[in-house]
Amino acid sequence: MRNAVSPSELFQSFRRSALKLEDIAAHPALHRYVQEQSQSLIRIYEETPRLASIFATQQRWLMGHVGLAMHFRRDPNDRRKELTVSRFIEVVHKNAVASRNTADAFIKEMLHYNIAEYVAGGDGRTHPLQPTAATIERFTGWVIAHLRTLDHIDGGDRLTRFLDRPDMLATLQPLIADGLLASKPVREPNQTFSLFIWLNNGGIVMDWLMSGIDPDHASLERIPTSVVSIGDFARWLKLSRTHLGRKLRTAEELGSIGWLGQRGHSVMWVSHGFYEEYMTVQAAKLAVVDTAFETCFPPSPGGG
Repeated sequence: MRNAVSPSELFQSFRRSALKLEDIAAHPALHRYVQEQSQSLIRIYEETPRLASIFATQQRWLMGHVGLAMHFRRDPNDRRKELTVSRFIEVVHKNAVASRNTADAFIKEMLHYNIAEYVAGGDGRTHPLQPTAATIERFTGWVIAHLRTLDHIDGGDRLTRFLDRPDMLATLQPLIADGLLASKPVREPNQTFSLFIWLNNGGIVMDWLMSGIDPDHASLERIPTSVVSIGDFARWLKLSRTHLGRKLRTAEELGSIGWLGQRGHSVMWVSHGFYEEYMTVQAAKLAVVDTAFETCFPPSPGGG
């Protein structure tokens, strides 16, 4: 009697190219895999909260991707392709990520906190920039977390292939950045997700909420989380309790979160709709990463 085919084997048997958002979203174990991914990103935050918090709103996160892509696409022999403050501001504005003033303030903050630095021996007139080694290391952790999730989904070997060629980050990241900038689900998420992406550390807020969910409860209309105390939650995130509480109250008014008992003194729940919003954005990001990966690491003839 033939053994049952696992979901990963089934996905792998149909796989001919990068997974699409719909493929990823339909995987029966996606909830569990994304939860593991969220936990990995939370560990990165805990190890380097200053660096992680810099990129903790969607706008800043996208500006970070823009800056990294410009760094990896630089050409030391062509000043027009160097990462400079003026070029960064122009690219951010051109892609409607942020205003010129916001982009200027962001890059100054990157320099102040040693997330970016001036290139040693660079042209004194243009002052080319580059991300620090620590910044690239932490971003590599972000890539690893997403490749591991994709491998879980279809039984692939992306992570092994990437770790065998870590130098390919310089090719992979700019393609990821291009994909994120072009992705409507990522850039124009639904209502509750949009509410949190403008909150400082909003991405981590959502990762923390979702990481504490039992995947077996994902079909419930009100899904319990691990959050009880808003104060403890705010302190861990290094956020103002008042600011976080205001956002949570707005989400509560939308019907996206609530408490099983007294507000702020019982387990918080998230609505099924909010959970699905979060999972849709995660699936969209994973699809972008997979498309970039397949461009950099095309499958060998006859291989997976």
